[in-house]
Amino acid sequence: MSTKILVLEDDQLFNETLQDFLEEEGYALDAVMDPYSALDLTYENKYDIYLFDVNLPYESGFDLLDKLRSAGDMTPTIFLTSRDDKDSLVEGFSLGADDYMKKPIDFDELQVRIEALLRRQTRTQNVLIGEYTLDVKNKILYHRDKEVDLTIKVIELLMLFIQSKGDVVSNEFIKEQLWTANQMPSDGSIRVYVTQLKKLFPEYISNIRGVGYKFENIDA
Repeated sequence: MSTKILVLEDDQLFNETLQDFLEEEGYALDAVMDPYSALDLTYENKYDIYLFDVNLPYESGFDLLDKLRSAGDMTPTIFLTSRDDKDSLVEGFSLGADDYMKKPIDFDELQVRIEALLRRQTRTQNVLIGEYTLDVKNKILYHRDKEVDLTIKVIELLMLFIQSKGDVVSNEFIKEQLWTANQMPSDGSIRVYVTQLKKLFPEYISNIRGVGYKFENIDA
């Protein structure tokens, strides 16, 4: 499943430009131009990231994030703003923002920051997969509070699958991520690791012949 982003930006041209860029990069998104519409969407959908302008009609992006955080919504949030004063920066972070970009936005930098934020969130979370819980920070998998005996490489492969959000993970990408430059990657080892994970999650993992694997967490 693609990363889902909520864009809140009241400049119509910039809003549409953001939509075009993010959709081309493969993100799923909703885009609105006022905070009330954004708030309504947060009740109806679960998002991976919020991209909020600060200066908005009716109330600011700061006000909206304050409401969301007070309601327990901890969705990672990046502010996109023309403000460059220190007080605004401090206010944004004090309300629970995760990042802050000054307009005009460099879109390549925005994508890098989005991906970095997603990785950071994944590394600090416990991820539920059916009856299992993955402690990502400590690289431990639990089944009903009992630790499952897996090697670090198998855990790291599971983390790659989770971060893929349902996209195909190629064999080449697995080799790049699981082995360092001075280690020899092994197709045989990948098959062994996948076999171990399939014993735990048979309904989640699909072989994509000649390419790699697809992992779909049906409980997410």
